[in-house]
Amino acid sequence: MKRYNITVNGNTYDVTVEEADGASAPAAAPAAAPKAAAPKKAAAPAGAQGSVKIESPMPGTIVAIKANVGDKVTNGTVIAVLEAMKMENDIVASGDGVIASINVTKGESVNTGSVIATLN
Repeated sequence: MKRYNITVNGNTYDVTVEEADGASAPAAAPAAAPKAAAPKKAAAPAGAQGSVKIESPMPGTIVAIKANVGDKVTNGTVIAVLEAMKMENDIVASGDGVIASINVTKGESVNTGSVIATLN
């Protein structure tokens, strides 16, 4: 069985998926690593959620976080870098404000509409 942490609309879910060919003994050792990583992802939304959401325009993987909670940003400031279809895309602030939360971690997969960060 494999364990995954899935974040939907800011809520993190721990999901276990059973493989069809069924070798459960080898999967026991890797299952311990996601347990240790789960609190990090659950703790990723640092600070209170802001009123302006910065969402992912497409599915992909976060390859870099360029801003921190509390940073002052202006319209167009790069907050994160999203890799989709072997291309890196800048996720930018949609207006002026202060980063209230960063809702993703480096290496995390996101879907279209996933909240990357929030601004106040």
